Amino acid sequence: MFQSILIANRGEIALRIIWACRELDIKTVAVYSEADRDSLHVSFADEAICIGPPPAADSYLSIPSVISAAEIMGVDAIHPGYGFLAENAEFADICETCGLTFIGPSADVIRNMGDKAMARKTMGAAGLPLIHGSEGAVTDEEEAGVFADKIGYPVLLKAAAGGGGKGMRVVSAPDELSKAFRTAGAEADAAFGSRDIYVEKYIACPHHIEVQLLGDKHGNLIHLGERECSVQRKYQKLIEETPSPALSEELRERIWADAIKGAQAIDYTSAGTMEFLVDKDGAHYFMEMNTRIQVEHPVTEQVTLVDLVKQQICVAFGKKLPIKQEDIRFRGHSIECRVNAEHPETLTPSPGQITAFNVPKGPGVRIDTAAHEAAFISPYYDSMIAKVVVHAFNREEALVRMRRALSMFVIQGIDTSLPLLQRIVEHPGFVAGNYNTHLLDDLLPAPQSKSVERASS
Repeated sequence: MFQSILIANRGEIALRIIWACRELDIKTVAVYSEADRDSLHVSFADEAICIGPPPAADSYLSIPSVISAAEIMGVDAIHPGYGFLAENAEFADICETCGLTFIGPSADVIRNMGDKAMARKTMGAAGLPLIHGSEGAVTDEEEAGVFADKIGYPVLLKAAAGGGGKGMRVVSAPDELSKAFRTAGAEADAAFGSRDIYVEKYIACPHHIEVQLLGDKHGNLIHLGERECSVQRKYQKLIEETPSPALSEELRERIWADAIKGAQAIDYTSAGTMEFLVDKDGAHYFMEMNTRIQVEHPVTEQVTLVDLVKQQICVAFGKKLPIKQEDIRFRGHSIECRVNAEHPETLTPSPGQITAFNVPKGPGVRIDTAAHEAAFISPYYDSMIAKVVVHAFNREEALVRMRRALSMFVIQGIDTSLPLLQRIVEHPGFVAGNYNTHLLDDLLPAPQSKSVERASS
């Protein structure tokens, strides 16, 4: 097994990786920016090294700084977590060149699945159902307009190289296309270094379903069920649950089978997710693949009792998966709420000092967080403070448990999304399990709710 792993991330996911390494008896090295000098992941790692000033571009996103830290500390492997460099094929290539194991899939898989047009082509060839879209990136506004006329409005303009909602615009009519194309291209270029845009048919009010996958280097590949990820705002997920209350058993089995088929087509190893949209008629379509551990992985861990991060590390070392598909059992229901440092209605970030912090406890409640009383929530990074995860025998009990947990979570000194989350879990549509990606239209002011359409992370 690895002797030491450098964690190229911060916050709760860095702590989560440290948990797994402790149980595997692996030494951990934390990297941190000057803004994170007093963070918990720095305190709990066996060693830590500063890699730059607060801006992510100068620290957590700086490949030379991360690689230099790994070489100075003499580690065997690098775990990228999620975000930052987790889906950067160049980083995975450089790790290999430097004799470091990248804990994730191969650079070629990251590269091909990160290119939305290439991913569509690959999954289409594997037999997965696709949303009608352009074969590759369109060259200009005129070509985009011709294709949009062909498939019919509304359409979605989408950055070919990215995710997380960057470079995505819904276009409802031809007179909106030109501005949307320029804006999406500029945003894609700023976020991913590429202005490439492709066009696909926009599916109104879908369900966003993802399937958790786990593969090793010996040809073994399993799924660990699906997650319902339809509660979103600004293309980012707020609440996830498993199993999905929206799927029939027949549809669930078809989606699982397609996820496995797609992952087998690219010889996938490590943890990853195959993402689908399900329309109002129950048809499902491949959307994209995330070649990393997901923020919402804890709900799957709760119902399967499989430690995804530990397995991710073990298969990166070359071990065989210790479990087969027939060994997977789904026990009860799990829900996760992401608590963010932001105003619960305007959704504007709320960095600052936490003056009081008390996490809910009790049966079936798990809190993943790197926050604490006196912690400073930095304006430089993602606003997520914590993940509240509950598990129960059924969905009804899980909802009761989540309401109790949210009501007893105390965070003072900054605005948080806790009031919004409490409203969502009380919403009749959510309670009934009858909701889609537009659930927040009922709960947010109009300017924000218009952005709640799809997510890709």
